[in-house]
Amino acid sequence: MGKEKIVKKKKYGRGTRVCRRCGNARGLIRKYDLQYCRRCFREVAQSVGFRKNS
Repeated sequence: MGKEKIVKKKKYGRGTRVCRRCGNARGLIRKYDLQYCRRCFREVAQSVGFRKNS
């Protein structure tokens, strides 16, 4: 019989986007619609089709 808090889902901003693999919202790489954090990107970059130069 207490007050219930109504939580609205965010529609824009940093809090709406998270990494596909780990769910982390920091260090997100969004270019080419990747949606990976920088740590996960380093692990999956070759399988996605990126290659290291030099």
